[in-house]
Amino acid sequence: MTDAHHTSLPQWPHAYPASGASATLKLLNEDFIVTELPLQQPCGEGEHIWLEIEKNGANTAFVAQELALAAGVQEWDVGYAGLKDRYAITRQWFSIYRPKGEALDLTQLQHPEFKVVSQSRHVKKLRPGDLQGNRFRIVLRDLSGDAGAGANAVMAAVEANLQAVAAQGAPNYFGAQRFGFDGGNVEQGRAMLAREIRVRNPKKKGIYLSAVRSFVFNEVLALRIEQGLWGKSLPGDVMDEAGRPTGPLWGRGRVITTEQAQALENSVAERHAVLCDGMEHAGLDQERRSLVASPVDMSWEWPQANQLVLNFSLPAGTYATSILGEILRTTEPDRHTESEPAAAE
Repeated sequence: MTDAHHTSLPQWPHAYPASGASATLKLLNEDFIVTELPLQQPCGEGEHIWLEIEKNGANTAFVAQELALAAGVQEWDVGYAGLKDRYAITRQWFSIYRPKGEALDLTQLQHPEFKVVSQSRHVKKLRPGDLQGNRFRIVLRDLSGDAGAGANAVMAAVEANLQAVAAQGAPNYFGAQRFGFDGGNVEQGRAMLAREIRVRNPKKKGIYLSAVRSFVFNEVLALRIEQGLWGKSLPGDVMDEAGRPTGPLWGRGRVITTEQAQALENSVAERHAVLCDGMEHAGLDQERRSLVASPVDMSWEWPQANQLVLNFSLPAGTYATSILGEILRTTEPDRHTESEPAAAE
């Protein structure tokens, strides 16, 4: 895909052989359970009310709006660490800035799509990224193989990929939800950076920049896999704390890789010059992101021959859908809405 149009996302390559299996994801909300792993627990005092909330069928921004209304504050007084999936059961923390006034007991708040599990106070507001990661429990239903593939062969192929991902990790792609419906946020971002459109809304501008930046990272990762470099390092790579190679989150400043790694990243930048030049001029600073997503405490079981249940934890910024994509193909019920914000990380 070149800079001309990004109306849909490319089929980025996988690290492991296709298992030939497919399954339904999120048929029910309880098929996708996410528990946020916070950086810290509230200390019990301070100007901010901290709420642990379990939501079912609601997106994070909607819950924040409802909390602001219930507490009598502005929406910007409500904080949270990360967006969580709507079509799921998720548990996460919110904060409300309310230093004065009568004491509020929001554990009594009644709402059909969420409940307050616990309430305390803390000295700081929750801000995006203030989390260690997330714990997932995922039920995959109606699992079947390609036509002509025997059930035992399909299960064996799925098992092989499960073992590989548990041992070696998976490509740390940004999930499709990062890019909007059919990759539309990437196209809007390209048009914005090419000055074909003007985006005045700061929130939309941020979403489009994030989509473009994530797209370029995925393109670098995809090229490495296409060149047979999965699980390998290149001369000139910049490694993360775990000793794994990283890829660029594009922005201002020189690419800090050298030699072959720099040449590969620059080849992607040249192919997407409008995007990369635009991000530099948009004020983004260059950062790095691991090319490998490593699930922690990964386990699985087969309650039925056509049903697979997965449990694992991921660090903040890593997508569960990128893990699933290395194991089998998944489809979700068609319930897209244009107004839905970017899904959880």
